[in-house]
This record gives sequence, structure tokens and C-alpha cells, in this order.
Amino acid sequence: MTFHHVPVLLRETIDSLKIRPDGIYVDGTLGGGGHAFHVAERLTGGGRLIGIDQDGDAVTAASEHLKQFADRVTVVRDNYVNMGSVLEGLGIRGVDGICLDLGISSHQIDTAERGFSYLDDAPLDMRMDQRNPRTAADLVNTCSEEELFRIIHDYGEDRFANRIARKIVEVRSRKPIETTRELADAVRSAVPLKMQMSGGHPAMRTFQALRIELNGELDVLKNSIDSMIGLLNPGGRICIITFHSLEDRIVKEGFRRNEHPCICPPDFPVCVCGRKSRGRVVTKKPILPGAEETEANPRARSAKLRVFERA
Repeated sequence: MTFHHVPVLLRETIDSLKIRPDGIYVDGTLGGGGHAFHVAERLTGGGRLIGIDQDGDAVTAASEHLKQFADRVTVVRDNYVNMGSVLEGLGIRGVDGICLDLGISSHQIDTAERGFSYLDDAPLDMRMDQRNPRTAADLVNTCSEEELFRIIHDYGEDRFANRIARKIVEVRSRKPIETTRELADAVRSAVPLKMQMSGGHPAMRTFQALRIELNGELDVLKNSIDSMIGLLNPGGRICIITFHSLEDRIVKEGFRRNEHPCICPPDFPVCVCGRKSRGRVVTKKPILPGAEETEANPRARSAKLRVFERA
């Protein structure tokens, strides 16, 4: 299987992890194993890498890509929200580093039948985990107009969310929307022509929003940050690469909350809530890809890396 994906902010992520040859590390969004390969090759002193991904294609491809490191790599098909139980099942209590690359992989975008791309005509799928019985077509054809508006407005941040939701309901009243092209055409017809001349494909934000909703991406991230930090050994680091403002805001706030957890009113002379800092935010501002990387890989343009270190 060809699973093409160029790892984003690779050098910056590897450097930020401060990999020890005998350490234990987790790649929670394994993909094709791009970041994981560079972690594994540095584990020369009995270290271990656990790679987690919910995508069956990714698990197959990464297992092949990392087979030369079979003595130090364990690949598990699961969602990173279950990282704690995965590690417990492997007899691991703490780790020295965790990395997440929250971007959709090139393989998922470029494989038409996965239904992520608005540029191809394929079944409207968008499932990160193919075991999920619900597809994007189910969302599009069963959600109310109000629900569709919320999804497209909140997760796609599309100014025409109201018009798009109304058009989707109108189109599906005649025939269920079953393919990516049918959805893309419906969205295009709802967006004013003059607005289609700039800002990328008019369906881009709607596809993003439906993918996020279907796979629960923001909820998984929000519900995982505290527990992942709790898995780190003292001095261990977590590196998270995000690709849009909603993800980045969750990571930024989650890291800040763990650095400064006190909830006492500002006018209290001393802390009485008892909440202790769990570490420090290493990146006061996110690390961004350089011009050379964005030129070579345009999909890296919106990437941001934030890093937290456990006390």
C-alpha cells in the first residue's frame, strides 16, 4: 500500500521531543510513520516507541515503513484519546514524550474513495476510522438545517453557513446527497459567484466542518490534553501540531491551564485552591514552518507546533 504523507515540522518536532536513546515515546497520530521513523531511529539504547492510529490504512502502511525497527516499535490501532488504556495494556506507566500531528494525511486526501476531497467524485465518506458505521453522507442527509448550520459555522467558520445549510436541505429533498461532487456542487451553488473567485474552493470549509464533526476531532483533542500530560514522566514533553485556529486554541488553552491551574480570584493574596502546576509551556508562541518547507509542501502552510514539558 502506498501511504504518501510528508511529515510537517519534522526537525522542529524531533528537536523539541529531546529524545533519549532509552526513552519511551508515543506517536498518537501515526499516519504513514513519518515522524515515528525519525523517533525510532534515535532509540538505540533500549528505548521504545508506541504508534497509535485509528485508520486501518495507516496502521498497515506504518507497520511496513517501520518494520526495520520491529525490536523497538509497537503499532496499535486505536484513537489517541484511549492512549492511557493502550499504554496500560502494554504495561507502561509513564512516557518520555508524545507527539500528535493533527493534520489529515496526504493519503486520505488523495485517495478518492475515502471521500475527504471536494476535488474528486467519490462516495461521501470522510471516516478516519473505517470501523465507524456513520459516514459524512449520513450527516449530510439526516442532520436538521439548524444542525448543519451549527457544524458549518462553528467548525468551518464559513460566513455563508446559513445559505449552505439551506441549500443542502433543499438538494437532499429531491435526492439524497451521496457523493463528494454532489455535496461540492450544492455548496458552490449556495456561495455568491463573486466570492468564489477568491479564498479557495467554496466547499473547502464545509468539507472540513463535516470531517471534524463526523470524527469528533475537537472533542477528542479537548478530552485528551490533560490525560496525555498526566502520562508524561518528569521532564517529558508533548508536541502537538495543529492546522487550524480551533485546534490551536484548544492546545494553547490546555497547555496554559496545566501550567497555571490556579482558579483562585486574582485578588487572593495566596492560593487556596490547591491546584499545582504540572509543568511549563515551552513554546510561548507556536513554532511555524519556514519558507523552504512551505514551498516544498504547501499543505504545511497552516501548521503550528506547540510544546509542553512536564515538571
